Amino acid sequence: MIVTIVDIYVDEGHLDEFITATIENHNHSILEPENLRFDLLQSKEDPTRFTLYEVYQTEEASKAHKNTSHYLKWREKAEPWMKKPRVGIAYQVIAPDEEDKWKTVK
Repeated sequence: MIVTIVDIYVDEGHLDEFITATIENHNHSILEPENLRFDLLQSKEDPTRFTLYEVYQTEEASKAHKNTSHYLKWREKAEPWMKKPRVGIAYQVIAPDEEDKWKTVK
């Protein structure tokens, strides 16, 4: 399994648009066959700071996500609203290592 954590800072004037576009991306991403989680988080201290928490069964599936039409649509919409380029860091999962502990609803 692979987890990618993406930090995003959004211009204050585009928060609602960013959230709407990212929820649309989320709704499609969780339907990808090897997606186990796709969470959108907003900082309580800085409402312009967001984190995407993405979990895929394989590195190939994580890479394939970046070629989906919903991701490409989101990227085209959301990038102009970002204060600076987003930063994504990939992590190897240590625990939980059982898939059924990651996702309960498909």
